[in-house]
Amino acid sequence: MTQTLSDRLNAYVQVARDLNVDAVALVPGPNFTRAVIHPFMSHERPFLMVIPANSAPAALVPNLELRSWDLVGFDGSVFDWRDQDGYDAAFAALVAHLGIKSLAVEGQIMRVFVHHALKQAQPDLRIVDGEAAISGLRVIKTDDDIKALKAAIEISERALERTLDSVRIGQTEKEIEQALIQALFAEGAEDLAFNPIVAAGDGSARPHAKARLDYAVKAGDPLLFDFGARKHGFCADITRTVFLEHATDEGRDVYDTVLRANLIGHAVTRAGVTAHEIDDAVIGVLEASPFGDRIRTKTGHGLGRDVHEAPYIMRGNHTVLEAGTVFTNEPGLYQIDNFGVRIEDDVLVTEDGCVSLTTFPTDLLVLKC
Repeated sequence: MTQTLSDRLNAYVQVARDLNVDAVALVPGPNFTRAVIHPFMSHERPFLMVIPANSAPAALVPNLELRSWDLVGFDGSVFDWRDQDGYDAAFAALVAHLGIKSLAVEGQIMRVFVHHALKQAQPDLRIVDGEAAISGLRVIKTDDDIKALKAAIEISERALERTLDSVRIGQTEKEIEQALIQALFAEGAEDLAFNPIVAAGDGSARPHAKARLDYAVKAGDPLLFDFGARKHGFCADITRTVFLEHATDEGRDVYDTVLRANLIGHAVTRAGVTAHEIDDAVIGVLEASPFGDRIRTKTGHGLGRDVHEAPYIMRGNHTVLEAGTVFTNEPGLYQIDNFGVRIEDDVLVTEDGCVSLTTFPTDLLVLKC
């Protein structure tokens, strides 16, 4: 059954009660979009929705967004403000209307100036970080969420296939990146999930490398793609590493090690397993190899409306994964000034195992180009 706005806001009412605060505040971002469905930009104009535990919600809305806000179907009180007048009076009116003493906010998303505006309007307002509980509502994906994720992933995989067909020796990383971006939009992406990583040769050893204008790919290079489309508000996040024309023995051995770690990640995943246990199994494969000194990252992270969200698949995180959780399984090995390999799948946790939402082959691919 499709949820109404009231249904979605009621979830935050419960968060407020669980945190023992008077209200929860949301600002534009993934939680805000989950609640109202319509996306709104985060910019210099404060924009705030407050959901109290025991009364009707209210919103502080920039005047120029009012007509867009009408589309949400919000029936609470709205306090708007114009650039020419500033937002102080709107904040004062909002907190006076709410009559609250404590407020849970998104600690990783709310900006400092919004926090300060709230405190200026009501100095005794107790503001607490409710990030884990607020964003925790997004961890278990609905059927519609999973459909959106699959759509984003399918677009991404078709785009990668197009791009690989076009790679030629002598192209720069930047040229290949642009071909990938064009392919993503040609295949139906609404936006990029994030700026793609396209890295060859020694660039592939930097986990978050940026495509270079002055590096032309050559035979023997590993070529790493980390990218994703955004569709219906949800993100894909896929990494594949290929080799151009030929792969060295070292390249093959490193690739085989990373692939074994990736496959172990799939094998140990099921509802009831902790993030720690998955990471321990995956990283254990890398540590037991001759390349253990090349480990630089954890196994992965949650995936949904954000590219990086809870749960984080790492040792020390004893969060128990439930069916419906989606995370990235992305082991990698990286040797600076040499090369790196990463293989990343988007994984759906099920009661008795997991399903890889990514289907692009993971066997070592030597690209003839």
